[in-house]
Order: sequence, then C-alpha cells, then structure tokens
Amino acid sequence: MIWTFDANREFETVNGVEARGASFDGPGPVVADGMMYVLSGDAGFVGRPGNVLLAFEVEGRQPAE
Repeated sequence: MIWTFDANREFETVNGVEARGASFDGPGPVVADGMMYVLSGDAGFVGRPGNVLLAFEVEGRQPAE
C-alpha cells in the first residue's frame, strides 16, 4: 500500500456548508495541474452516502516553469 486516506468523517469546507465524506463509489478521480480531485460519499447501490469533493496535491511539489 502506497497511500491511504480516511474520508469517512466530517470535513471543514471552504464555504462553511456541513459536509461528510464516506464511500468512494462514484466516478473516478480527476488529475489536473498536480492536483487530484475525488468525490467521497456517492453511495450508489452500496456504501455510505456523503457530499464531499476532496482535493489532494503532492507534498513538496515544485511549480511548473
């Protein structure tokens, strides 16, 4: 295992709306400009519902020149 992230929790959001992550059962992640965006909480037929769009970046990333 290279990396894990516990999304089954509440998150502080940029707009102050209550948000909770849960299952990763939606569309695949989007990678753009050194960031990875993924939905957490799209329960579909199985899993726990939620409503979070998570954004991750690589630690120590150098800006492109």
